Amino acid sequence: MEKYHGLRRKEQEIRDSAELKAILAKTQYVTVAMCRGDEPYLVTLSHGYDETQNAIYFHCAFEGKKIDFLKANNRVWGQAIVDRGYVQGRCDHLFSSVQFSDRVTFVEDVKEKRRALAVMIGRLEREPDQVMAAKVTGAAVAKTCIGRIDIEFLSGKR
Repeated sequence: MEKYHGLRRKEQEIRDSAELKAILAKTQYVTVAMCRGDEPYLVTLSHGYDETQNAIYFHCAFEGKKIDFLKANNRVWGQAIVDRGYVQGRCDHLFSSVQFSDRVTFVEDVKEKRRALAVMIGRLEREPDQVMAAKVTGAAVAKTCIGRIDIEFLSGKR
């Protein structure tokens, strides 16, 4: 990775890794940039952040444009944003954002796929255990493509 230049306005930089990770865990989605040759591609993903693995899990189809790009180049750059809204009269927009990068690996191990699904479902569902029992069957796991972004780099701004 090229040298990280940091933020120009240092007072806005988030340096606390716990705060950076909390944003990844809280945000509704992440946006991930990828490249194949000189063609860029940007995709928004629902996800689950697994703090113990310091990884972002996402699910997708086994084929398609995203898969084609990631097979050609699995290095990605992503962003998660927590929007706290525009401040009327101050001409200011409050948000926290996290930038991350590393490589995407597709999960083959059934045990890890189940854990990834549990992380994603646990983040979104009010009754995750019921949904896991009903939806995460052996056949469903086998038919689900799971990507994992192992985070090498994190930076943030508020």
